[in-house]
Amino acid sequence: MQRLTGLDAAFLALETPSTHMHVMATMVLDPSDVPGGFTVESMRTLIAERLPRLDPFRRRVVDVPFGLHHPVWVEDPDFDLDYHVRRAALPAPGGLDELAELTAEIAGRQLDRRRPLWEMWVVEGLEHGHVAVIAKMHHAAIDGVLGVDLMTEIFDLEPHPQPTPPPETTPSDDRVPSDVELLVGAMTSMARQPLRAVRAVGNLARSAARVVQRVRSGPVSAGVPLTAPYSPLNGVLTPHRRVAFTSVPLADVKQVKQAFGVTVNDVVLAVCAGALRRYLELRAWVPDKALLAAIPASVRSQDERGVIGNRVSAMFATLATQLDDPVERLFAARDVMSGAKLVHEDIGGDTLHEWAEVAAPVLFSRGMQLYERVLEGRHPPIINLIVSNVPGPSFPLFCAGARLVSLFPLGPLLAGTGLNVTVVSYLDTVGFGLIGCREIVPNIGKIADGVPDALGELRKAAENR
Repeated sequence: MQRLTGLDAAFLALETPSTHMHVMATMVLDPSDVPGGFTVESMRTLIAERLPRLDPFRRRVVDVPFGLHHPVWVEDPDFDLDYHVRRAALPAPGGLDELAELTAEIAGRQLDRRRPLWEMWVVEGLEHGHVAVIAKMHHAAIDGVLGVDLMTEIFDLEPHPQPTPPPETTPSDDRVPSDVELLVGAMTSMARQPLRAVRAVGNLARSAARVVQRVRSGPVSAGVPLTAPYSPLNGVLTPHRRVAFTSVPLADVKQVKQAFGVTVNDVVLAVCAGALRRYLELRAWVPDKALLAAIPASVRSQDERGVIGNRVSAMFATLATQLDDPVERLFAARDVMSGAKLVHEDIGGDTLHEWAEVAAPVLFSRGMQLYERVLEGRHPPIINLIVSNVPGPSFPLFCAGARLVSLFPLGPLLAGTGLNVTVVSYLDTVGFGLIGCREIVPNIGKIADGVPDALGELRKAAENR
């Protein structure tokens, strides 16, 4: 039994029927060299073999009565692999659009908290004889870096690897604790809360002082929550989702990076800004100020690699959608990210984690329910969208002998925010996964269509430099 961290518990408590807090990845595999092909049984066999190393796959959540303290993880005594690994099929030959439509349908349903918080769908019927795996896991159990680490347990570096030795320790046979045991454990843990609260207040005061000093010392470009313009990307969330996928050559991204002396993340943000500007022009609604994006940031140290529990924070950056020139948008992304990183360092990556530790989950849950009933959609947007960029593997991966062809990640939506763009690199491509509220961003494919065009503008400018 292990207690959830405050941030993990917050991700659970913030979830509502419309605000789903799971993350996803849609992966296309080529099974042409696999004898007998790749089936749902192939996936079940592989997961079963590696389950001792996949802690988040075996554990389910048990709530503390009355929501007094963070829930606990326990080994699921009724674990059912067939429930978690499922089969689906598209009318052949299915392309990316059809795969995105199925992914959206799966994304629009909450995970069952009576079981470990994950699902995998093996999808047959894709064009070129490919199959897909749609993976879905609650954010309480995984962050971006841990997700990449889990991929190394499920995927191999060669089609037919040597058997992996069993772990040194075997999973314990937990039983579900009683309400009395949960309450006693909660009271014991909560006895340390006053000290944590004092430490959190002190650290926040010091962080605020550093930020004030930074602002006084000179102008700093950084996004500020609650300064976002009204846009077609914001509104009242429903449970329904739209999904779109697209990819661009990594070489083109690096060409722009080197030509203009910026980072890969700067290029990604500029490409997103360009694609969104085209979309807003189609909607005849281009705000005269930049859109504001939340940028999730990992604060996981090397010593914490593989450790269960979210280690994430957030930065805020403007996307210069009000600018027509693509190079100006790129330099604007560079400047605002430089400022956002400085402010994030001043605030400290542990601030969010500390405050989540001292808050009871019931406060997050009741607060989110009240917000959705009373405030959502009735005030200026806190942010306009979420953009996340996670470095992926630069080497080929294989799953039960099938070669991974493409990878598209998807993140959660927050109340009032109808679009999340998550980006990951794999081999020589950069995959963009876009997920949006069906009613707020019904034609999300138009945004995805603008991504290659936006990068093409920057590449042309780099060539003419």
